[in-house]
Amino acid sequence: MNTAKLHKKERKAKNIFPFHSFFRNFGFAEVGWHSGKCKFICFSSHSKKALWLRLSCFALGKMQIHLLFLSFLCNFAENEEIMITADQLKDLKERADALYRYLNIEQKLVEVEEEELRTQAPDFWNDQKAAEAQMKKVKDLRKWIDGYNSVKTATDELELAFDYYKEELVTEEEVDADYQEALKQIEDLELKNMLRDEADSMDAVLKINSGAGGTESQDWAQMLMRMYQRWAEAHKYKVTISNYQDGDEAGIKTVTMEIEGDQAFGFLKGENGVHRLVRVSPYNAQGKRMTSFASVFVTPLVDDSIEVVIDKSKISWDLFRSGGAGGQNVNKVETGVRLRYQYVDPDTGEEEEILIENTETRKQLENRENAMRLLRSQLYDRALKKKMAEKEKIEAGKKKIEWGSQIRSYVFDDRRVKDHRTNYQTSDVTGVMDGKIDDFIKAYLMEFAGESPAN
Repeated sequence: MNTAKLHKKERKAKNIFPFHSFFRNFGFAEVGWHSGKCKFICFSSHSKKALWLRLSCFALGKMQIHLLFLSFLCNFAENEEIMITADQLKDLKERADALYRYLNIEQKLVEVEEEELRTQAPDFWNDQKAAEAQMKKVKDLRKWIDGYNSVKTATDELELAFDYYKEELVTEEEVDADYQEALKQIEDLELKNMLRDEADSMDAVLKINSGAGGTESQDWAQMLMRMYQRWAEAHKYKVTISNYQDGDEAGIKTVTMEIEGDQAFGFLKGENGVHRLVRVSPYNAQGKRMTSFASVFVTPLVDDSIEVVIDKSKISWDLFRSGGAGGQNVNKVETGVRLRYQYVDPDTGEEEEILIENTETRKQLENRENAMRLLRSQLYDRALKKKMAEKEKIEAGKKKIEWGSQIRSYVFDDRRVKDHRTNYQTSDVTGVMDGKIDDFIKAYLMEFAGESPAN
C-alpha cells in the first residue's frame, strides 16, 4: 500500500472516531498509527506502561470500535491499578485547607498558648479539681491542633512523593501508600469534627442486656460484649467492667462497661438499640436457624467536673456478695452494692426507680463511689435527651431513630451484617464480630450528625 493511500485511510479512521481525545479522557498519553491498521500505543500517564491494542478500523464501524475499546478498558482496569491523579491530590489539599478553617486552628493556637500560661501559676495545683479541668481544656485544644498537623504533614508528604514520582525517585506503590495515609488522616479528623455535641467528648458507659430466648440470647450478649471490647482495644481505649452477670448455661445476662478514650461516647452513641442475630444455633439439637436479640444502651460517663443534681434522700443501698471465680473476698464478704434511686421526671412528675449494681472492686466503699458516678451519668444522659428532644421534632423530615428499636441485623448464614437506619451493610461478618465496626459508626454519624441517639 502506498503512502498516499495509507494517509487517506488514517484520516478516514480518525473521522470515524476522535481517538486522540477519547483515549486521553481515560488517562492515556499517546496514540500512534502504524501500517494499514491503526495501532493504539497507549502509554498510561500514571504507570508509564505501554499498552497495545490493534484494531482494523477500516473494517469496523463507529459503534463496534466503541464497544471493543470499552471491553479493552474493563480488562485493563482489572489488571492495572492506576496511581492517584493530580485532581485527587488537589481534592485532598482542598479538604485539608477546609479543615483548617472549620476547626479554626489559628484561633486555637492562640487559645492553647493562653491556657498553658495559666497552668504555670505557682498556686495552680492548690485546687486539684480546677487544675484537672484546666489541664483537660489544654488537652482538648491540643488534640485538634495535633490532628490538623498530622493531616498537613500527610498531605505535604503526598505532594512531595507525587513530584518525586515524576522524576522516578519513588515508586508508584510508595505514592499510593502516602495517598491512603493522607486520606485516612483527613477522614478521621473530618469524622471527629462531626462530634460537636456537649457529651460527644466524654467517655462512655455501655450496657448490654440479653433478650428473651435463654441461653441463645445470653450467648449473643456475650458476643456483643467481645465485639465492643475488640473495638475499644483497636482504638486504644480503656475498658473497665463495672457489672457482670453470668448466663444460666453460657454467655451473660448483663454487663456494664466503662469505655474511656477520646470521644468514646460520640463514636458509640449510635450503638443504642436492639441488635438482632440470625444463625444456626449451636444450642439447638435439631440445628434450627434461630433469631436472638440483645439490647445495647450507651450513656456518657460523667466526671466530677460536670454538676448533676442528686437528691440524696431518694437513694437507698443494698449490699450483696459478689459472684465470680473465687478469691479471698468473693462470695464471703458483701462488697457488691446495689443503688436504688427514685427518679422523678421534672416535666411529667412520673416516678421511676433507677437501679445500678457495681461489683467492680473488692472494696465496698469504692463500689459505692463507682455506683454514684454511674448514677450521675444516667441522670446527665436523661437531661441531655430532653434537651435534644425539641431539636429532633424540628428535624421531622428526617428518618426517626426510636429508642430500643432494632438497629442492626447480624445474619451469619448469609454472611451479612446490615444497619437498618443507614442501610450500610457488609459481608465481613467475622471482621465485624472482631470489632471492625468503624464503617457502621461512620455511616451513622454521616447520616445523623447532630441528632440525639434517642428520644
